Amino acid sequence: MADMNTLGRPLEFDPDKAIDAAVEVFWRKGYEATSMTNLLEAMSLSKSSLYQTFGSKQQLFERCLSRYADRLSAEMAKELEEAKSGRGFIEDTFGGVADTAQQPEGAKGCLIANSANEFGQREPALAVPVSDGLNRFAKIFMDAVVKGQAEGSISADADPRALGNYLIGTMNGLRTMIKAGADRRSAKGMVTLILKALN
Repeated sequence: MADMNTLGRPLEFDPDKAIDAAVEVFWRKGYEATSMTNLLEAMSLSKSSLYQTFGSKQQLFERCLSRYADRLSAEMAKELEEAKSGRGFIEDTFGGVADTAQQPEGAKGCLIANSANEFGQREPALAVPVSDGLNRFAKIFMDAVVKGQAEGSISADADPRALGNYLIGTMNGLRTMIKAGADRRSAKGMVTLILKALN
């Protein structure tokens, strides 16, 4: 007979920590190369616990994409708020990415951009959180452009939306080049050219 005290008992693990562990696996290996064994080991879960809590591998991945986008967009928004200027935020953000060249962080790339490259429009269900993440990042760059224009550090003739989309597109290109092995000098050279669009 079942122990009535076990019914409805709280989870014996922290779902947030489990998702964070899954994010790291997907980020490092990509969706298709990540096996259920990889996830179970990283999350320290049984197969039944994973399925009961997070659903399928795809459902877990969607949650991981949202978690990653939530964290990165929150970090970017905070940095923009604290930045000395809109242009300074953009320069510091791109400079920081260039500094990851030939470093472990740079080799991982960006989970959202990696996923966009892995799937494109091939998996509509996964394209939604990927597109949402990219749009959120682009919106922060757009806000930075508007701030920079108000301060006079970015050309007033620029279209903030177009420039925001350009910046996230070139950011993803920069990350891809770094992931492929570009050195810091090459990455810095790319950033110099990218930032000319702000003039």
